[in-house]
Amino acid sequence: MKPSVGVLLVNLGTPDSPSVKDVRKYLTEFLNDPRVIDIPAIARFFLVNFIIVPFRASRSAKIYRELWTDKGSPILIYGKSVREKLQSELGKEFEVELAMRYQNPGMDEVLSRMEKRNYKRIIIIPLFPQYASATTGSIIEKAMKIISKWNVMPEVKIISQFYDNELFLNTIAARAEKYNFNEYDHILFSYHGLPLRQLDKVYGDGTLCEEHNCENEINNDNSHCYKATCYATTRLLASKLNIPTEKYTVCFQSRLDKNWLEPFADKVVTEHAKKGAKKLLVFSPSFVADCLETTVEIGIEYQRLFEQHGGEKIQLVESLNDHPMWIEALKQMVLKGFD
Repeated sequence: MKPSVGVLLVNLGTPDSPSVKDVRKYLTEFLNDPRVIDIPAIARFFLVNFIIVPFRASRSAKIYRELWTDKGSPILIYGKSVREKLQSELGKEFEVELAMRYQNPGMDEVLSRMEKRNYKRIIIIPLFPQYASATTGSIIEKAMKIISKWNVMPEVKIISQFYDNELFLNTIAARAEKYNFNEYDHILFSYHGLPLRQLDKVYGDGTLCEEHNCENEINNDNSHCYKATCYATTRLLASKLNIPTEKYTVCFQSRLDKNWLEPFADKVVTEHAKKGAKKLLVFSPSFVADCLETTVEIGIEYQRLFEQHGGEKIQLVESLNDHPMWIEALKQMVLKGFD
């Protein structure tokens, strides 16, 4: 049977290797995306190509070497495994492809291959639980730019976020089953940070994110606000895992300057160490696969920071990677989009 539905999974991307040359190439493509650094084009061009990339490539290559395994980049390794397992679960009516927004396998190449298949429908799943313009928005924009040029345009279904998907949440809960929460002084839910200006752009009426009670509720106005959905993800997980409010903190990592989402994860780690905490458990619900931000930033850099201020152990709850429940979650998303 010829597949009638194409499924495209898209993650952020990875350098082809941890060499300075490949990391420079990756950073150049990534940081020149106007949705990632949303400043005027000329300013972005000079900032990225003459300041950030030249000074950051070598340092980033060293960090990528800490992440790299014998098989390569975890985000690509697990991406391929998820694609294969999801394909097996969905069967012959579907054809599952994997692409990266930046570098390889590139969206241009993968979608060009999909165009030739003449699918009746394409389901696109950006692998980011919470919508943000810099991640999901960028993927959707590029996919639609490419598909809009096809002679025959199939029906396209996009799953723009899934932070409240029950099976997604259940997979995170399953990952945490082996940890006894009572053994930890505090629990962190650490999400990738964003510039505050990107949050404010969600609201077309000129209001600011801070005016929409995003820490406490999801409403019609903030349903695609990254901050609101991160806090909502945490509330759903805390309820599912029976974690009392006073036992956990929501925080944001990977900041570039002070005008990013707070509280900053590294500051929270330091504060708890100074207060006498010896063990912290950290969830990373904005990532579906092991990557630089989880394995290295939380698992290595925050561990060192915690120890420097008197702490002993930061335990990272593993990412979803290719867990069977995660495959089932994706399968159900596809089938729902297929209905």
